[in-house]
Amino acid sequence: MSWCLQYNEQFKVFEPLEYHYDICDAILLWEQYRNMTTVLTREYLDARPDGWLDYAAKRIAQLGADKCYNRTLCEEHLNVLLPAKPPFHPRQFRTCAVVGNSGDLLKTEFGKEIDSHDAVIRDNEAPVNEKYAKYVGLKRDFRLVVRGAARNMIKILKGSNDEVLIIKSVTHKDFSDMIKSIPNPVYLFQGIVLRRGAKGTGMKSIELALSMCDIVDIYGFTVDPGYTEWTRYFSTPRKGHNPLQGRAYYQLLECLGVIRIHSPMRAKRKQDWSDVPSREMINRAHAAALHFKRGPDGQLGQFGSCKVWGNVDPDNSGPISGSSDMSDVRKHSNYSKWETMPFKSIRKEAQDHFKQMEGVSMYKIDGNKLDDLVCVRHSVNSKG
Repeated sequence: MSWCLQYNEQFKVFEPLEYHYDICDAILLWEQYRNMTTVLTREYLDARPDGWLDYAAKRIAQLGADKCYNRTLCEEHLNVLLPAKPPFHPRQFRTCAVVGNSGDLLKTEFGKEIDSHDAVIRDNEAPVNEKYAKYVGLKRDFRLVVRGAARNMIKILKGSNDEVLIIKSVTHKDFSDMIKSIPNPVYLFQGIVLRRGAKGTGMKSIELALSMCDIVDIYGFTVDPGYTEWTRYFSTPRKGHNPLQGRAYYQLLECLGVIRIHSPMRAKRKQDWSDVPSREMINRAHAAALHFKRGPDGQLGQFGSCKVWGNVDPDNSGPISGSSDMSDVRKHSNYSKWETMPFKSIRKEAQDHFKQMEGVSMYKIDGNKLDDLVCVRHSVNSKG
Protein backbone atom coordinates (compact mmCIF):
# COMPACT_ATOMS: atom_id res chain seq x y z
CA MET A 1 0.00 0.00 0.00
CA SER A 2 1.27 3.47 -0.84
CA TRP A 3 2.41 6.05 1.71
CA CYS A 4 0.60 8.77 -0.30
CA LEU A 5 -2.33 9.83 1.91
CA GLN A 6 -5.35 12.13 1.89
CA TYR A 7 -6.86 13.59 5.06
CA ASN A 8 -10.41 12.42 5.80
CA GLU A 9 -12.22 15.39 7.34
CA GLN A 10 -15.15 13.40 8.70
CA PHE A 11 -13.20 10.69 10.51
CA LYS A 12 -10.10 12.80 11.21
CA VAL A 13 -7.79 10.20 9.69
CA PHE A 14 -5.56 9.93 6.63
CA GLU A 15 -6.74 7.65 3.81
CA PRO A 16 -4.34 5.98 1.36
CA LEU A 17 -4.53 7.29 -2.19
CA GLU A 18 -3.36 4.00 -3.67
CA TYR A 19 -4.62 0.44 -3.17
CA HIS A 20 -3.10 -2.81 -4.38
CA TYR A 21 -5.22 -5.87 -5.21
CA ASP A 22 -4.50 -9.39 -6.40
CA ILE A 23 -6.13 -9.51 -9.84
CA CYS A 24 -6.20 -13.32 -9.95
CA ASP A 25 -7.91 -13.58 -6.57
CA ALA A 26 -10.44 -10.92 -7.55
CA ILE A 27 -11.45 -12.54 -10.83
CA LEU A 28 -11.65 -16.01 -9.24
CA LEU A 29 -13.81 -14.69 -6.40
CA TRP A 30 -16.28 -12.80 -8.55
CA GLU A 31 -16.59 -15.43 -11.26
CA GLN A 32 -17.33 -17.86 -8.45
CA TYR A 33 -20.14 -15.55 -7.35
CA ARG A 34 -21.90 -16.11 -10.67
CA ASN A 35 -22.54 -19.70 -9.51
CA MET A 36 -23.47 -18.84 -5.93
CA THR A 37 -26.57 -18.62 -3.77
CA THR A 38 -26.67 -15.51 -1.56
CA VAL A 39 -29.82 -16.18 0.47
CA LEU A 40 -29.67 -18.20 3.69
CA THR A 41 -31.65 -21.43 3.32
CA ARG A 42 -32.61 -24.40 5.45
CA GLU A 43 -30.63 -26.76 3.21
CA TYR A 44 -27.48 -24.73 3.94
CA LEU A 45 -27.95 -25.00 7.71
CA ASP A 46 -28.66 -28.72 7.38
CA ALA A 47 -25.57 -29.38 5.27
CA ARG A 48 -23.14 -27.31 7.33
CA PRO A 49 -21.81 -29.36 10.29
CA ASP A 50 -22.22 -26.49 12.75
CA GLY A 51 -25.21 -25.05 10.91
CA TRP A 52 -27.83 -25.29 13.63
CA LEU A 53 -25.66 -25.58 16.73
CA ASP A 54 -23.51 -22.52 16.09
CA TYR A 55 -24.00 -20.65 12.82
CA ALA A 56 -27.79 -20.22 13.09
CA ALA A 57 -27.38 -18.52 16.47
CA LYS A 58 -25.03 -15.96 14.93
CA ARG A 59 -27.82 -14.87 12.59
CA ILE A 60 -30.21 -14.09 15.48
CA ALA A 61 -29.46 -10.99 17.56
CA GLN A 62 -29.69 -11.14 21.37
CA LEU A 63 -30.34 -14.86 21.46
CA GLY A 64 -28.20 -15.39 24.53
CA ALA A 65 -25.45 -17.80 25.51
CA ASP A 66 -27.47 -20.96 24.90
CA LYS A 67 -27.11 -20.47 21.16
CA CYS A 68 -29.06 -23.08 19.20
CA TYR A 69 -28.64 -26.04 21.51
CA ASN A 70 -32.35 -25.50 21.88
CA ARG A 71 -32.90 -25.91 18.17
CA THR A 72 -36.64 -25.43 18.44
CA LEU A 73 -36.04 -21.88 19.68
CA CYS A 74 -33.77 -21.07 16.75
CA GLU A 75 -36.20 -22.54 14.24
CA GLU A 76 -38.95 -20.44 15.78
CA HIS A 77 -37.00 -17.24 15.07
CA LEU A 78 -35.74 -18.25 11.62
CA ASN A 79 -38.62 -20.22 10.16
CA VAL A 80 -40.55 -17.21 8.90
CA LEU A 81 -37.64 -16.05 6.71
CA LEU A 82 -35.87 -19.33 5.96
CA PRO A 83 -36.71 -20.94 2.58
CA ALA A 84 -36.06 -24.65 2.19
CA LYS A 85 -33.99 -24.13 -0.97
CA PRO A 86 -32.71 -21.15 -2.99
CA PRO A 87 -35.58 -18.90 -4.09
CA PHE A 88 -33.36 -17.23 -6.72
CA HIS A 89 -31.02 -18.76 -9.27
CA PRO A 90 -27.83 -17.79 -11.11
CA ARG A 91 -28.60 -16.07 -14.44
CA GLN A 92 -32.27 -15.64 -13.50
CA PHE A 93 -32.18 -12.07 -14.86
CA ARG A 94 -30.37 -10.71 -17.89
CA THR A 95 -29.79 -7.17 -16.57
CA CYS A 96 -29.84 -5.79 -13.03
CA ALA A 97 -29.41 -2.25 -11.72
CA VAL A 98 -27.89 -1.74 -8.28
CA VAL A 99 -28.87 1.72 -7.07
CA GLY A 100 -26.78 3.30 -4.32
CA ASN A 101 -27.76 6.36 -2.32
CA SER A 102 -25.15 8.91 -3.37
CA GLY A 103 -26.14 12.54 -3.76
CA ASP A 104 -24.61 12.63 -7.23
CA LEU A 105 -27.67 10.74 -8.48
CA LEU A 106 -29.42 14.13 -8.60
CA LYS A 107 -26.97 15.35 -11.25
CA THR A 108 -28.18 13.00 -14.01
CA GLU A 109 -31.65 11.72 -14.90
CA PHE A 110 -31.00 7.97 -14.87
CA GLY A 111 -34.56 7.04 -13.82
CA LYS A 112 -35.87 5.55 -17.07
CA GLU A 113 -32.58 3.77 -17.70
CA ILE A 114 -32.67 2.19 -14.24
CA ASP A 115 -36.29 1.06 -14.67
CA SER A 116 -35.46 -0.60 -18.01
CA HIS A 117 -33.50 -3.35 -16.21
CA ASP A 118 -35.03 -6.75 -15.55
CA ALA A 119 -34.49 -6.29 -11.81
CA VAL A 120 -33.58 -3.31 -9.62
CA ILE A 121 -31.81 -3.65 -6.27
CA ARG A 122 -31.89 -0.81 -3.74
CA ASP A 123 -30.61 -0.56 -0.19
CA ASN A 124 -31.78 0.48 3.25
CA GLU A 125 -34.33 3.31 3.47
CA ALA A 126 -33.75 4.98 0.09
CA PRO A 127 -37.11 6.42 -1.01
CA VAL A 128 -38.75 5.50 -4.30
CA ASN A 129 -41.37 8.08 -5.25
CA GLU A 130 -42.38 10.61 -7.88
CA LYS A 131 -40.13 13.27 -6.34
CA TYR A 132 -36.99 11.33 -7.29
CA ALA A 133 -38.40 9.20 -10.13
CA LYS A 134 -36.49 10.90 -12.95
CA TYR A 135 -33.21 10.36 -11.08
CA VAL A 136 -33.55 6.88 -9.52
CA GLY A 137 -36.61 5.37 -11.19
CA LEU A 138 -39.67 3.73 -9.65
CA LYS A 139 -39.04 0.02 -10.15
CA ARG A 140 -38.80 -1.96 -6.90
CA ASP A 141 -37.69 -5.60 -6.93
CA PHE A 142 -35.11 -6.20 -4.18
CA ARG A 143 -33.95 -4.21 -1.17
CA LEU A 144 -30.96 -5.10 0.99
CA VAL A 145 -31.09 -3.60 4.49
CA VAL A 146 -29.00 -3.51 7.64
CA ARG A 147 -30.60 -4.60 10.90
CA GLY A 148 -31.34 -1.01 11.98
CA ALA A 149 -33.26 -0.32 8.78
CA ALA A 150 -35.04 -3.68 9.04
CA ARG A 151 -36.77 -2.38 12.16
CA ASN A 152 -38.62 -0.01 9.82
CA MET A 153 -39.48 -2.67 7.24
CA ILE A 154 -43.21 -1.90 7.24
CA LYS A 155 -42.54 1.75 6.41
CA ILE A 156 -39.79 0.93 3.91
CA LEU A 157 -41.96 -1.53 1.98
CA LYS A 158 -45.05 0.67 1.93
CA GLY A 159 -46.44 0.96 -1.58
CA SER A 160 -45.16 -2.42 -2.79
CA ASN A 161 -46.35 -5.91 -1.92
CA ASP A 162 -43.76 -7.57 -4.15
CA GLU A 163 -40.45 -5.92 -3.24
CA VAL A 164 -38.21 -8.57 -1.67
CA LEU A 165 -36.52 -7.48 1.57
CA ILE A 166 -33.17 -9.12 2.37
CA ILE A 167 -31.60 -8.46 5.78
CA LYS A 168 -27.84 -8.08 5.47
CA SER A 169 -26.55 -9.28 8.83
CA VAL A 170 -28.79 -10.66 11.56
CA THR A 171 -32.47 -10.87 12.29
CA HIS A 172 -33.92 -9.99 15.68
CA LYS A 173 -36.28 -12.12 17.70
CA ASP A 174 -38.74 -9.22 17.64
CA PHE A 175 -38.88 -9.12 13.82
CA SER A 176 -41.11 -12.19 13.42
CA ASP A 177 -44.39 -10.42 14.11
CA MET A 178 -43.54 -7.66 11.62
CA ILE A 179 -42.57 -10.20 8.97
CA LYS A 180 -45.83 -12.08 9.48
CA SER A 181 -47.83 -8.87 9.05
CA ILE A 182 -46.58 -8.02 5.54
CA PRO A 183 -47.03 -9.83 2.21
CA ASN A 184 -43.48 -9.10 1.06
CA PRO A 185 -40.90 -11.90 1.05
CA VAL A 186 -38.19 -11.39 3.71
CA TYR A 187 -34.89 -13.31 3.71
CA LEU A 188 -31.44 -13.27 5.30
CA PHE A 189 -28.38 -12.54 3.18
CA GLN A 190 -25.67 -15.20 2.92
CA GLY A 191 -22.46 -13.53 1.76
CA ILE A 192 -18.82 -13.07 2.63
CA VAL A 193 -16.51 -10.60 4.34
CA LEU A 194 -14.49 -8.55 1.84
CA ARG A 195 -11.66 -7.53 4.12
CA ARG A 196 -9.79 -5.46 1.53
CA GLY A 197 -12.58 -4.52 -0.83
CA ALA A 198 -15.34 -1.94 -0.69
CA LYS A 199 -17.45 -1.82 2.44
CA GLY A 200 -21.12 -1.30 3.16
CA THR A 201 -24.52 -2.42 1.98
CA GLY A 202 -23.83 -1.30 -1.59
CA MET A 203 -21.09 -3.89 -1.97
CA LYS A 204 -23.40 -6.61 -0.65
CA SER A 205 -26.03 -5.51 -3.17
CA ILE A 206 -23.49 -6.12 -5.93
CA GLU A 207 -22.82 -9.60 -4.51
CA LEU A 208 -26.56 -10.28 -4.58
CA ALA A 209 -26.85 -9.02 -8.16
CA LEU A 210 -23.91 -11.09 -9.42
CA SER A 211 -25.55 -14.23 -8.04
CA MET A 212 -28.70 -13.63 -10.11
CA CYS A 213 -27.82 -11.47 -13.13
CA ASP A 214 -25.77 -11.65 -16.33
CA ILE A 215 -25.11 -7.89 -16.53
CA VAL A 216 -24.85 -5.66 -13.45
CA ASP A 217 -25.03 -1.86 -13.78
CA ILE A 218 -24.38 0.30 -10.71
CA TYR A 219 -25.64 3.83 -10.08
CA GLY A 220 -25.09 6.23 -7.19
CA PHE A 221 -21.73 4.93 -5.93
CA THR A 222 -19.69 8.22 -6.02
CA VAL A 223 -16.86 6.97 -8.20
CA ASP A 224 -16.08 10.16 -10.14
CA PRO A 225 -12.70 11.82 -9.44
CA GLY A 226 -12.91 14.98 -7.37
CA TYR A 227 -16.23 14.11 -5.72
CA THR A 228 -15.81 15.11 -2.06
CA GLU A 229 -19.36 15.21 -0.65
CA TRP A 230 -20.56 12.15 1.22
CA THR A 231 -24.29 12.75 0.83
CA ARG A 232 -27.44 10.83 0.11
CA TYR A 233 -29.80 11.92 -2.64
CA PHE A 234 -32.66 12.19 -0.16
CA SER A 235 -30.90 13.79 2.83
CA THR A 236 -29.34 17.11 3.84
CA PRO A 237 -25.76 17.39 2.49
CA ARG A 238 -23.02 16.91 5.02
CA LYS A 239 -19.26 17.26 4.72
CA GLY A 240 -16.89 14.41 5.04
CA HIS A 241 -16.01 10.96 3.98
CA ASN A 242 -14.17 10.40 0.72
CA PRO A 243 -14.52 6.63 0.16
CA LEU A 244 -11.32 6.09 -1.80
CA GLN A 245 -11.05 2.39 -1.02
CA GLY A 246 -14.54 1.78 -2.35
CA ARG A 247 -13.85 3.78 -5.50
CA ALA A 248 -10.68 1.83 -6.18
CA TYR A 249 -12.44 -1.50 -5.74
CA TYR A 250 -15.43 -0.61 -7.92
CA GLN A 251 -13.08 0.51 -10.68
CA LEU A 252 -11.20 -2.78 -10.35
CA LEU A 253 -14.46 -4.70 -10.75
CA GLU A 254 -15.34 -2.73 -13.88
CA CYS A 255 -11.93 -3.45 -15.37
CA LEU A 256 -12.59 -7.15 -14.73
CA GLY A 257 -15.97 -6.99 -16.49
CA VAL A 258 -17.87 -7.69 -13.26
CA ILE A 259 -19.93 -4.47 -13.23
CA ARG A 260 -20.62 -1.41 -15.37
CA ILE A 261 -20.40 1.95 -13.61
CA HIS A 262 -22.81 4.80 -14.36
CA SER A 263 -22.16 8.29 -13.00
CA PRO A 264 -22.59 11.95 -14.03
CA MET A 265 -19.13 12.16 -15.60
CA ARG A 266 -19.76 8.95 -17.55
CA ALA A 267 -23.28 9.81 -18.73
CA LYS A 268 -22.05 11.04 -22.12
CA ARG A 269 -20.47 7.72 -23.06
CA LYS A 270 -23.80 6.79 -24.74
CA GLN A 271 -23.66 3.18 -23.56
CA ASP A 272 -20.36 2.52 -25.30
CA TRP A 273 -18.98 -0.39 -23.29
CA SER A 274 -16.29 -1.38 -25.77
CA ASP A 275 -13.65 -0.75 -23.11
CA VAL A 276 -15.26 -3.27 -20.73
CA PRO A 277 -13.96 -6.85 -21.18
CA SER A 278 -16.21 -9.23 -23.08
CA ARG A 279 -17.55 -12.44 -21.54
CA GLU A 280 -15.19 -14.43 -23.78
CA MET A 281 -12.19 -12.44 -22.53
CA ILE A 282 -13.27 -12.86 -18.90
CA ASN A 283 -13.62 -16.62 -19.38
CA ARG A 284 -10.06 -16.77 -20.70
CA ALA A 285 -8.81 -14.63 -17.82
CA HIS A 286 -10.63 -16.88 -15.35
CA ALA A 287 -9.00 -19.98 -16.83
CA ALA A 288 -5.59 -18.30 -16.69
CA ALA A 289 -6.12 -17.26 -13.06
CA LEU A 290 -7.03 -20.82 -12.10
CA HIS A 291 -3.93 -22.13 -13.85
CA PHE A 292 -1.71 -19.54 -12.16
CA LYS A 293 -3.11 -19.98 -8.65
CA ARG A 294 -3.49 -23.75 -8.62
CA GLY A 295 -0.87 -24.85 -11.10
CA PRO A 296 -1.38 -26.88 -14.29
CA ASP A 297 -2.71 -29.88 -12.37
CA GLY A 298 -4.67 -27.96 -9.79
CA GLN A 299 -7.99 -27.56 -11.56
CA LEU A 300 -10.46 -29.93 -9.94
CA GLY A 301 -13.48 -29.11 -12.07
CA GLN A 302 -16.40 -26.87 -11.21
CA PHE A 303 -16.82 -28.48 -7.78
CA GLY A 304 -13.19 -28.29 -6.74
CA SER A 305 -13.96 -25.66 -4.09
CA CYS A 306 -16.73 -27.67 -2.40
CA LYS A 307 -15.57 -28.56 1.12
CA VAL A 308 -18.93 -29.62 2.55
CA TRP A 309 -21.57 -31.55 0.64
CA GLY A 310 -25.29 -31.96 1.25
CA ASN A 311 -27.95 -33.76 -0.77
CA VAL A 312 -31.64 -33.31 -1.44
CA ASP A 313 -33.64 -36.39 -2.42
CA PRO A 314 -34.93 -36.49 -6.01
CA ASP A 315 -38.53 -36.23 -4.85
CA ASN A 316 -37.71 -32.97 -3.04
CA SER A 317 -38.83 -34.43 0.29
CA GLY A 318 -35.51 -34.22 2.10
CA PRO A 319 -33.26 -34.50 3.87
CA ILE A 320 -34.29 -30.89 4.52
CA SER A 321 -35.19 -30.54 8.20
CA GLY A 322 -38.48 -29.21 9.41
CA SER A 323 -41.73 -29.14 7.50
CA SER A 324 -41.48 -29.68 3.76
CA ASP A 325 -44.40 -27.27 3.33
CA MET A 326 -44.28 -23.50 3.62
CA SER A 327 -45.79 -22.02 6.77
CA ASP A 328 -49.30 -20.59 6.52
CA VAL A 329 -47.84 -17.09 6.48
CA ARG A 330 -45.60 -17.91 3.57
CA LYS A 331 -48.29 -19.78 1.65
CA HIS A 332 -50.56 -16.75 1.62
CA SER A 333 -47.95 -14.14 0.83
CA ASN A 334 -45.82 -13.23 -2.16
CA TYR A 335 -43.15 -15.74 -1.15
CA SER A 336 -44.89 -18.10 -3.54
CA LYS A 337 -43.90 -15.89 -6.46
CA TRP A 338 -40.33 -17.12 -5.97
CA GLU A 339 -40.42 -20.29 -3.89
CA THR A 340 -43.17 -22.24 -5.64
CA MET A 341 -42.79 -21.07 -9.22
CA PRO A 342 -42.22 -23.91 -11.71
CA PHE A 343 -38.54 -24.03 -12.58
CA LYS A 344 -39.41 -24.34 -16.26
CA SER A 345 -41.04 -20.90 -16.09
CA ILE A 346 -37.81 -19.03 -15.30
CA ARG A 347 -35.33 -17.74 -17.85
CA LYS A 348 -33.89 -20.43 -20.13
CA GLU A 349 -30.33 -19.34 -19.35
CA ALA A 350 -30.99 -20.06 -15.67
CA GLN A 351 -32.35 -23.51 -16.49
CA ASP A 352 -29.33 -24.26 -18.66
CA HIS A 353 -26.98 -23.07 -15.91
CA PHE A 354 -28.69 -25.32 -13.35
CA LYS A 355 -28.22 -28.33 -15.62
CA GLN A 356 -24.62 -27.36 -16.36
CA MET A 357 -23.99 -27.24 -12.60
CA GLU A 358 -25.59 -30.71 -12.29
CA GLY A 359 -28.25 -29.40 -9.92
CA VAL A 360 -25.76 -28.17 -7.32
CA SER A 361 -26.38 -25.04 -5.23
CA MET A 362 -23.22 -23.37 -3.91
CA TYR A 363 -22.84 -21.26 -0.77
CA LYS A 364 -19.91 -19.49 0.85
CA ILE A 365 -18.94 -20.77 4.29
CA ASP A 366 -17.00 -17.95 5.97
CA GLY A 367 -14.74 -15.06 5.09
CA ASN A 368 -13.59 -14.61 1.51
CA LYS A 369 -11.66 -17.84 1.01
CA LEU A 370 -12.03 -19.13 -2.52
CA ASP A 371 -11.94 -22.78 -1.51
CA ASP A 372 -14.58 -22.82 1.23
CA LEU A 373 -17.97 -23.73 -0.20
CA VAL A 374 -21.01 -25.64 1.01
CA CYS A 375 -22.48 -27.47 -1.99
CA VAL A 376 -25.92 -29.06 -2.01
CA ARG A 377 -26.89 -31.40 -4.81
CA HIS A 378 -30.47 -31.52 -6.10
CA SER A 379 -31.95 -33.76 -8.73
CA VAL A 380 -31.89 -31.96 -12.09
CA ASN A 381 -35.09 -33.75 -13.06
CA SER A 382 -36.85 -32.66 -9.88
CA LYS A 383 -36.86 -29.07 -11.13
CA GLY A 384 -39.12 -30.09 -13.95
